[in-house]
Amino acid sequence: MGVVRRDRVAGTGPTALRMQLGARLRRLRQVAGVTREAAGWEIRGSESKISRMELGQVPVKARDITDLCALYGVHPEERAALLDLAQRASIPGWWHRYGDIVPPWFQSYLGLEEAASQIRACESHFVPGLLQTPEYARAVIRLGHSNTLTGDVDRRLDLRRDRQQVLRRADPPMFWVIIDEAVLRQRVGGPDVMRAQLECLIEAAQLPHVRIQVLPFHAGAQAAGCPFSILRFPEPELSDVVYVEQLTSAVYLDKPADLDHYAMVFDRACVEAEPPDSTVPFLRAVRTELD
Repeated sequence: MGVVRRDRVAGTGPTALRMQLGARLRRLRQVAGVTREAAGWEIRGSESKISRMELGQVPVKARDITDLCALYGVHPEERAALLDLAQRASIPGWWHRYGDIVPPWFQSYLGLEEAASQIRACESHFVPGLLQTPEYARAVIRLGHSNTLTGDVDRRLDLRRDRQQVLRRADPPMFWVIIDEAVLRQRVGGPDVMRAQLECLIEAAQLPHVRIQVLPFHAGAQAAGCPFSILRFPEPELSDVVYVEQLTSAVYLDKPADLDHYAMVFDRACVEAEPPDSTVPFLRAVRTELD
């Protein structure tokens, strides 16, 4: 599986650290019996700002931590630990070095993906980025960025390679993806590229932390309509997040009604898809057709 880089250990990325910090601040506020509205007033902000801080959606200033600790009656040692956590969370993530080619809305997803303990996804267009071979990824990038210079394409490939490290670290997230059969049969990059990509999927499907299911043509139309991912995090206080990518932006959903709907769609797709133990034989059969 390759070498695990020190900066890719689970829970050490800035988004994960912000989530940890937010969860601790929330627990301290609840123990102190302080409302979000009162906490917001204390730091010259709003209830919404406290909510975003506690969800790890925004950086937390040292001054705000100091003021909140005073309000919550936090011991000096605990306050020092929180300030240290905030400082470490302010260090840019590995993806920031690709800021010239990655829009802010996707940088947010990279941080969430890094922090997730479980990623569930439905994919109807392409093989998921976490499982793409370099040749397949190059073909996909060319489709979406036909006027991109070769150097920029190479940098986008480097980004995808670095992103895939999340599945190669010591404690990777559980990655469960349902792939439409059409994805496997469209010859992105040509037969040789697809042959290698199918071999890669066969290897990935046998990893203990990767589960791949194929949604066959005979299952009929699906309710998903478009690809999406559901991310879950180690902190039990943190809500799941649904990520829906569009051509030039993305939607992040965390309201209970939205989460329930997407979870229902994913569960239904799981039932209608081929079972996991049929995935490797299915992939091998499609691979054989390319010979």
